[in-house]
Amino acid sequence: MQLLQRIAAGPLVLDGSMSTPLEAAGAQTNSDLWTAQVLLDQPDLVCQVHKDYFRAGADLTITNTYQTNVPALMAHGLNNQEAHKLIQTAVDLANQARDDFEQETGRHNYVAGSIGPYGAYLADGSEYRGNYELTTIQYQHFHLPRLMAILATGVDCLALETQPKLSEVQAILTLVKTLDPTIPVYVSFSLKDATHLSDGTSLKEAVQTVSEDPQVFAIGVNCVKLDLVLPAITEIKAVTKKPIVIYPNSGAIYDPRVKKWHFEADAPRFSDQIASWYQAGATIIGGCCTTMPADIEEVAKVMKGYKKWQPGHSRVAIF
Repeated sequence: MQLLQRIAAGPLVLDGSMSTPLEAAGAQTNSDLWTAQVLLDQPDLVCQVHKDYFRAGADLTITNTYQTNVPALMAHGLNNQEAHKLIQTAVDLANQARDDFEQETGRHNYVAGSIGPYGAYLADGSEYRGNYELTTIQYQHFHLPRLMAILATGVDCLALETQPKLSEVQAILTLVKTLDPTIPVYVSFSLKDATHLSDGTSLKEAVQTVSEDPQVFAIGVNCVKLDLVLPAITEIKAVTKKPIVIYPNSGAIYDPRVKKWHFEADAPRFSDQIASWYQAGATIIGGCCTTMPADIEEVAKVMKGYKKWQPGHSRVAIF
């Protein structure tokens, strides 16, 4: 079954954080390469994380290419060819995990090629502020090598994720059309608040704009606080009928100065929010930073407790 057919058949479970499980396994990610460093040092760990998410119930895993871009890799001593090869390795590892899981279980899952924003390359938290400005050509020049490597290796869809700027997303979507006009794409924004992207652009305006692109099959938000999810779903649902993708953080707060996460006292629990996100209209749900396979197992339990929903009918739990 193709990915778009699978989405039409019912809710989809996305995976969770890559960095947190890697760190729990002893990998070092505290550099400007972040999880891309593990592709160089311990690639088998990356494959294992993908497998762990599939075993937890994820239908779709995201490649470890969010911060794996050619300029950053070359700044760390790789040549251009080696940088391209490492991006392809990240995709191969996700595809291998998917194929191994299918061989073990008979269940076919999917892989999304992650395209992080230019702000992630800056490695200073700019993906949460959007306080940078490039021309369309400059955005496309930056994203082209990674896109080419991912598409050449093969994925089921592209994930333009943690995107703080509408202008950058538009530049990437235009580029994607020239490279592969058939590949499905989902777009997920980072937020300043429940109604604005990180750079201040109206969330409704951004969603409405990207909804017009026929390659975009889902739109949503990720790497956001739990309390922003429900109001953001309301904003998104008001201007699009396309599936809504949601994968917030676990409730921890990120400090980009030290590249660490911390939990505030009495913070809401990730697992307690899942059903309300689905009932509000999200149909592709997973986790972002500081979530683990155990969190995705909770998502899978909730999502698979619902029958297929059709417009005009009530969602009915079948727990």
